[in-house]
Amino acid sequence: MARWAERAEAARADHPHERIAYGPGPREVLDLFTPEGLPDAPVAVFLHGGYWQALDGQAFHGIAPALLSHGIALAIATYDLAPTVSLGQILRQVRTATDLIRDRAGYRPLVFGHSAGGHMAAALLSEGRAGAAVAISGVFDLAPLIETSLNEALRLDPLMAEALSPIHWPVPDGSSPGGTTLDCWVGAGESAEFRRQSQAMADRWGAAGADTSVRELPGLNHFTVLDPLFEADSPEVARLVELARETHREAAPA
Repeated sequence: MARWAERAEAARADHPHERIAYGPGPREVLDLFTPEGLPDAPVAVFLHGGYWQALDGQAFHGIAPALLSHGIALAIATYDLAPTVSLGQILRQVRTATDLIRDRAGYRPLVFGHSAGGHMAAALLSEGRAGAAVAISGVFDLAPLIETSLNEALRLDPLMAEALSPIHWPVPDGSSPGGTTLDCWVGAGESAEFRRQSQAMADRWGAAGADTSVRELPGLNHFTVLDPLFEADSPEVARLVELARETHREAAPA
């Protein structure tokens, strides 16, 4: 996290960004980094992790330079945290943030996120709000969290956990507007449960018609799994660039 903070500060110094309010609250903001001279660049939306109860978008400004170097704009959303608000309210906030970018751009953008942000990216794809999604160490089935200390803030019961788990949501199979691509990335050094959930999500949605894949990143854990996003020449950045450009080209009617 200290390295994230250092890189975020350097990114802000080198790349001015626009702060956009998508709601009335102090955390209902988007930070938009746009490549110099490319106001109509393809845009991607990043949703941060922290188990819905920690961090903010500014901590992840450091991932912007790698995408900017390829001509991709990046919107990083901040949202309210549990237990101040419910997980359902957090989902409503990131819907609003993503819809704002969609309205400005004129098409459904690539949405990608880490951990809790991966959960939200998959949810937005299911709802037809994203042109494609990448979930990095995503949490797709919330039921295992009920018996953990994390649930002190989330306050999930079995019915709520099932209702808020994207693995049970409608599969984006092309029968309705929105993208069908979900990439699930996970560190090979992460816990068995994170790796299981990524595989289970890709299997479940893939069998029902979505375009899914799983990528295990060698030697990386739940935090270092973000390291490739800081490197402009990494395969992971190349994939994000590819998906951002694809959604931009398709530019489905909003």
